[in-house]
Amino acid sequence: MNLTLTRQTMAPWDDPEDWWPALTAATHELDAPVGVIAVEALASNAFDLLDRAAGLPIRVASKSVRVRGVLDAVLALPGYRGILAYSLAEALWLAETCDDVVVGYPTADRGAIARLAADDKLASRVTIMVDDVAQLDLVDAVVAPGKRAVIRVAIELDASYRSRTLGHIGVRRSPVFTPAQAEALAEAVIARRGFRLVGMMAYEAQIAGVTNAGPRKAAVRAMQRASARELAARRGEAVRRVRDVADLEFVNGGGTGSIESTHADASVTEVAAGSGLFGPHLFDGYVQFTPAPAAAFALDVVRRPTDDIATVLGGGWIASGPPAPDRLPKVVWPSGLRMLPRESAGEVQTPLRGAAARDLAVGDRVWLRHTKAGELSEHLAAFALVDGGALVGELPTYRGEGKVFL
Repeated sequence: MNLTLTRQTMAPWDDPEDWWPALTAATHELDAPVGVIAVEALASNAFDLLDRAAGLPIRVASKSVRVRGVLDAVLALPGYRGILAYSLAEALWLAETCDDVVVGYPTADRGAIARLAADDKLASRVTIMVDDVAQLDLVDAVVAPGKRAVIRVAIELDASYRSRTLGHIGVRRSPVFTPAQAEALAEAVIARRGFRLVGMMAYEAQIAGVTNAGPRKAAVRAMQRASARELAARRGEAVRRVRDVADLEFVNGGGTGSIESTHADASVTEVAAGSGLFGPHLFDGYVQFTPAPAAAFALDVVRRPTDDIATVLGGGWIASGPPAPDRLPKVVWPSGLRMLPRESAGEVQTPLRGAAARDLAVGDRVWLRHTKAGELSEHLAAFALVDGGALVGELPTYRGEGKVFL
């Protein structure tokens, strides 16, 4: 089905005692596990991201969605432009209908490279990411320059923060850190036959992906401010140097958690965002925004081992990243339920304890939110769409369309 998003004036999710029972009622005929996208919450998040971007185009990070119907609906809104894909195979699939897909990570998928090189239309729509000439060598080894379409290329600049006291802060991505290194790689790309340098990217994970709300996070907020200042200067100089040797179409930066600081960097022409659309519980912990819980999943109670424990079937949908309690799904309804420390979220069952557990019966529904956004889609064939408390349709996930990219 086609999904249309409109700006919202109400926030019914702010009243959990009405919100979650309404989702239960809307999906009571669907068997668990059931994933739900609340259309009004998704729309609220989509427009909130646009407001935060303040006119800077948003490239949708598909990794954090993995539902083509949602990608299409968001890209139909003015202010969203293009997709940031996570694998070349995925990008080729999405480029069948989207004319601007940037792959956010380097690829060694020889089959996908061969398909890209053999199709002029796909080659004009897809941009691959590089941070090393070895990645260019791999493309040439698959299909020689004279026998393929020209490959669009973007350079990734490492956006991590190097603190004198704390050391490396951020994720380990590109080896290209200094403006001089970016310029040198740009020159290497444009000197190579069969490639065209069209963009740059720098993802500031230490700002976008680290929660900063609360009195105990003052040091985190200070680090993020310092990192934003350092990156603005370094990225600005790197972009200036690269633009001196290549006509760039875009400079991509940021993520859902860093839109404001990325927007303040004049060298950036677009921001990437995706997780903020679904509003997973990891994003409850930010000062600058509060997403609506647009995506959630429900499990059914199947046994009662004791009077104060209710056990649901499944639940072990653990998020990637450093193993810690914040990688677990968050039980949100009924309120007051908690996982058992010695079992936690299990592959086939999850016991829950709390006052509300005493009132749960076999067949009752429990609602949870995933830590991350797109990873939830990997556990489901489709999301049920609920709008205004009514079930209005469903949208297949990548997996439901038979696609498993990572």
